[in-house]
Amino acid sequence: MILIDSPYANIANIARALRACGGDVKLSADAASIATARKIVLPGVGSFAAAMKWLRERSIDDAIRTAISNGASLLGICVGHQLLFDASHEMGTTAGLGLLRGEVETLRGPLPVPQIGWNRVKSVDHPLFAGIASGTPFYFVHSYAVAKAESEIARTEYGGTFTAAVQRARVCGVQFHPEKSSVAGLQLLRNFIAWN
Repeated sequence: MILIDSPYANIANIARALRACGGDVKLSADAASIATARKIVLPGVGSFAAAMKWLRERSIDDAIRTAISNGASLLGICVGHQLLFDASHEMGTTAGLGLLRGEVETLRGPLPVPQIGWNRVKSVDHPLFAGIASGTPFYFVHSYAVAKAESEIARTEYGGTFTAAVQRARVCGVQFHPEKSSVAGLQLLRNFIAWN
C-alpha cells in the first residue's frame, strides 16, 4: 500500500494508524511507483488548490488515474477526499482529479466554520463501514464539503447535510479523519486494507 507523501497532509498520524491496522505502508511521492500501486491512500489537509497543484507538478494526478484504470483501490481522506471530485470552489475554482462527480463548496448554515469536532455519520451497508453502526461519530476538521455526491455512501449534518463518505468502483473517500476517530476510525481503515 502506498501512502502518498504529500506536504499537504498529516502523514505521520495516518501512517501510524494504517500500520496499527495491519497495513504494509510505503510512503511515496514518486509518480511511477504510485502508477503501479495496488492500494493507495491520498491524505490531505489545508488548501485544495495547493494540494492539487502539488499533485500536478509531480504528475501524481496522472499516476493516480493510471493506477485506478489498472484496478487499484484508492482511499482519499479529508482534502484527499475532496480532490477526488470534479472541482472545488475554495479561493476561486480549481479542477480536481475528476474521479467522482461533484463539486466542493463552503459549509453553509448558522454554525461556525471551520467545523472541528465529532459528527454522527449515517452510513449505508457497505464494506468500508463493516462492523460500524450507522450513526457512529467520526472526527471532522474542515470548512468545505460536497453537499450531495452521486457516489455517496454516508452523510452527516453540520448546519446542513453533506456527504461524509463516497465510493465508486475502486475509489473511496471520507471527509472525516479516520486516524483521529478512535475505534471506529481504525475499523474503517482495517476495512479498506481488507477490501478486495
